[in-house]
Amino acid sequence: MSMIRDLRAAVRPALRRGAHKSFTYDATRTDTASAVVDCAVYREGRRTDEQLSPAEALRRVRSEDGAFVWIGLHEPTEQEFSGIAQEYGLHPLAVEDAVHAHQRPKLERYDDSLFTVFKTIHYVEHAELTATSEVVETGEVMCFTGRDYVITVRHGGQGSLRALRHRLQDDPELLAKGPSAVLHAIADQTVDGYLAVADAVQDDIDEVEIAVFSDTMGGNRRRTGDAGRIYQLKREVLEFKRAVSPLLRPMQQLSERPMRLVDPDIQNYFRDVADHLARVNEQVLGFDDLLNSILQANLAQATVAQNEDMRKITSWAAIFAVPTMIAGIYGMNFDHMPETKWEYGYPMVLALTAGICFAIHRGFKRNGWL
Repeated sequence: MSMIRDLRAAVRPALRRGAHKSFTYDATRTDTASAVVDCAVYREGRRTDEQLSPAEALRRVRSEDGAFVWIGLHEPTEQEFSGIAQEYGLHPLAVEDAVHAHQRPKLERYDDSLFTVFKTIHYVEHAELTATSEVVETGEVMCFTGRDYVITVRHGGQGSLRALRHRLQDDPELLAKGPSAVLHAIADQTVDGYLAVADAVQDDIDEVEIAVFSDTMGGNRRRTGDAGRIYQLKREVLEFKRAVSPLLRPMQQLSERPMRLVDPDIQNYFRDVADHLARVNEQVLGFDDLLNSILQANLAQATVAQNEDMRKITSWAAIFAVPTMIAGIYGMNFDHMPETKWEYGYPMVLALTAGICFAIHRGFKRNGWL
């Protein structure tokens, strides 16, 4: 423990903005307590009734065998987290990541702890998908796992662990496996959330696909709106992909590599989580490819529609060019114009003009230009 503290003291000056220059913890400080959502000691898989501060809880579990403490925090500041970080010997670099959030999913191993980052995904319900609709909302859950403690740090309004804690407390046999059981439960809940969001996003993609390939889209205005919706959906799927894909390797490590902080029985459960995560990742990659195809089809339809409009404009321009040309010739007012002195000359020219225009119109109609 002294070597870890010496290393942390050496690394601390290199951290940005001096985030970890001083760690002083007081269990009575209100600023620390404000970030703590729950702090509980578990003995043989059952929660004790004692109301303890994080420091007292740690001293209690280290004086007993088969006990651990679970601390839950929500968006702690550097000041709020510094005391707990020092008391539990958390690595300064991991503490900095936990405080500042916006981290990619990862698993980092330190001498006596694991630091895991999960991206939580929440599907945003909407009556109709538009070009500005928010489809998915992301949050983060960081998990410090040690021999006798687990510390969860949550960022964002989604991904609450309260219900998860109650479910685990109802299964003391599983919770008796220690902090790794909590880590697995968080990973399992996160991936299950991915599965639910993937199904909802699939419905949105199906809706857009039907709109693009429908025969009753309602003209160019609708096609332009579809392009905006497709692009917005692609952005949301990309956000989804950033949460899922980087988590594949950490789950493989937890399920395949023996770790002294992970109970061997719990490691088998991680294999199931990794399998579900791989399936979600395949779905998300398929969403991206499908949206690319839909967008290309939508742009191709817009191009075809523009070509059809240009052909119609060109056809009508060719038809109106005939009377314009004849009127321009007779408008020259020369003395010796054909049939200008004839009584039926004017009706004849009009009939000839109408006949030529009719013949051109029929030709364009036959060729599908009109």
